Amino acid sequence: MDRLSDISTVKSILARHGFQFSKALGQNFLINPSVCPRMAEQCGADSQTGVLEIGPGIGVLTRELASRAGKVVAVELDQRLLPVLEETLAQYPNAEIVHGDVMKLDLHRLLAEKFSGMNVVVCANLPYYITSPVIMRLLEEKLPVKAVTVMVQKEAADRLCALPGTRACGAVSIAVQYYAEPEILFQVSRGSFLPPPNVDSTVIRLNIRETPSVEVVDENSFFRVVRAAFGQRRKTLGNSLSSGLGVPKERLGNAMETVGIASNMRAEQLSMEQFACLANELKRAGI
Repeated sequence: MDRLSDISTVKSILARHGFQFSKALGQNFLINPSVCPRMAEQCGADSQTGVLEIGPGIGVLTRELASRAGKVVAVELDQRLLPVLEETLAQYPNAEIVHGDVMKLDLHRLLAEKFSGMNVVVCANLPYYITSPVIMRLLEEKLPVKAVTVMVQKEAADRLCALPGTRACGAVSIAVQYYAEPEILFQVSRGSFLPPPNVDSTVIRLNIRETPSVEVVDENSFFRVVRAAFGQRRKTLGNSLSSGLGVPKERLGNAMETVGIASNMRAEQLSMEQFACLANELKRAGI
């Protein structure tokens, strides 16, 4: 078996297939031999579990997943990597590659077809440029998955896992908390990749909640309020909401007063429950 964490081996395989890295696709392949086994262990994969991987690269993580899981389906956008993966995964009949864009595929259908009767988790080393869109799609689609374990840029990990009421909290933090319980697993240095990126990475796991963390009248209205609240972070909550929702401050003030939220608070000071109460009251008031 090729050692896919060995730089010379990786370069030899890629050269044999005439592959060159694409900056546009954010391609940085893992060469630290300790990272992928840890990810595979901590993502929850076992013989009864199916794993959806996104962006398998040359298959380093895929092989670790396939050695533990009942089945692995890896979605790869770059057609040039398909023959590379065919070679590196030849010894793993339970690993299947799907050529496509994870942002465009019918994920409910994919999971139903590939993992019928199995528990499913997601595990991926995500390209930095598409981290938030992919994670939000996985959450918003309400897919039948138990957890999402991903390696992302450290800064993105801190933002995704930030708790409501803390300075680092943003709209994406609230969205993650709504759908999942996030946890930081371990750090990965930039030297763990070929070519090395300019930043360090972090592996996080989002444990999907069976029901959202708070009860809201309308999810679209809830997230509309959250986005508006964080849209202009330097402004007070009243000003941010007025600007983001296009509603006079006076009208907003009445609704905020009803739920006990001061208009001079900042968005990052609110708890999940306060956001839910505010969104529900604004919906009731026709805002």
